[in-house]
Amino acid sequence: MANFVNIKNKKARHDYELLDKFIAGIQLYGTEIKSIRSGKASINEAYCVLLPMPGKPNKKEVFIKMHISEYSHGTYANHDPKRIRKLLLSRKEINKIDKKIKSTSLTLIPTRLFINDKGLAKLEFHIARGKKYHDKRETLKQNDDKREMDRLKKMRL
Repeated sequence: MANFVNIKNKKARHDYELLDKFIAGIQLYGTEIKSIRSGKASINEAYCVLLPMPGKPNKKEVFIKMHISEYSHGTYANHDPKRIRKLLLSRKEINKIDKKIKSTSLTLIPTRLFINDKGLAKLEFHIARGKKYHDKRETLKQNDDKREMDRLKKMRL
């Protein structure tokens, strides 16, 4: 497919300990998908929330607030760039997410936005726990040590 889009949130792995991974579709308008296909979206400051369904407070849905730039050839019907968008998940997945987030202090962090083989926009997000400053430094040390060990192994071969 010539239209390859893979938008990543690089700081997510640095700031959070990623636990469970989910992949969901996004409910989009026509100009939004055109902007994503041209790479005009950002998930660096995006976040996901669980909100109750209208009229059914027992059931919840997952939404994402992210920035998708306005489509350059859009007319008066262009979309709002920071609109809240619904994630398309099964009821079983939503209940699993709700249970995990309620029990501990976890959050939903988007890590990757991509277009699949069928041309649909998909969002990969994780249930995550925030890292403390010393945890971030420890992770950086481990990555540097691993990189150094790999470099030394290649030199020996």
